[in-house]
Amino acid sequence: MTKDVYVITGGSEDLAIALAQHIGQKGTLLLVDACEKCLGQVKQQLEQKGINDVRCETADLTSKQAVGKLAEKTSALGSLRGLIHAAGMSNTSDSKRMMAENVIGMSHVLEAFLPLADEATSAVMVSSMSAYMVPQNGQYMDALKQQLSANLLETLNQFTQGDAGAANSMSKLAVQLIVEDQAWAWGEKGARLNSVSPGLMNEPGACEDIQTMLDHTPLRRTAEPEEIASAIGFLLSDSASYITGIDLRIDGGAIANYPRMKAAISQQKTKRFQ
Repeated sequence: MTKDVYVITGGSEDLAIALAQHIGQKGTLLLVDACEKCLGQVKQQLEQKGINDVRCETADLTSKQAVGKLAEKTSALGSLRGLIHAAGMSNTSDSKRMMAENVIGMSHVLEAFLPLADEATSAVMVSSMSAYMVPQNGQYMDALKQQLSANLLETLNQFTQGDAGAANSMSKLAVQLIVEDQAWAWGEKGARLNSVSPGLMNEPGACEDIQTMLDHTPLRRTAEPEEIASAIGFLLSDSASYITGIDLRIDGGAIANYPRMKAAISQQKTKRFQ
């Protein structure tokens, strides 16, 4: 009997680990990350929880050839049941690298794994609530949709001016736009493709702006990785069999309250200079 395979990129991230624990008993896990040592530690952690069918691969997802080899290894392991792209969540200050990881890397993943998709396949790309903070009427919208154009990074860098925060938000918006665009191609294979946009995770109150954001988030707290993993698990499951081409916000209501949040942050910044 052919095994179900779940591929998780960004395999050493907290979210990826929580997701691996959530779906680890459903089939073979293929964890992908740039850090071999990190993957080894995650595999050991999962084995301690009784999740033993775990394979690890290191790869640079900005390399089309490397991603192609990942798809080949996945095919050799079994049938692609789930594809979760959680890479690109690092806090790098290099705006071009961030764009490459979030946009180019994801595009390579979608292109390489599409031939493996069938009616039982569900793919989930990880975006961010910060994508909703980018005005969606700029000239950059067309550039974001042309994710594999030769001069994409240079074009987007003109809009972000090297600002890492702007690059992250804009690239996460690209994730959502690409998912909307590619849902048709995946649908032709009978497969589903969605994205999720987590809210604030990790340390609350790491800086004043973050605390202000939390104060104006309806649930008044950060998200636990397990909460994001549970939502992704739903999108991977047959319970979401008619859901595709959408972005699911998992942000504690932050974006719903964003106008007031934005005003509060602006007021807070004004006070600092008084």
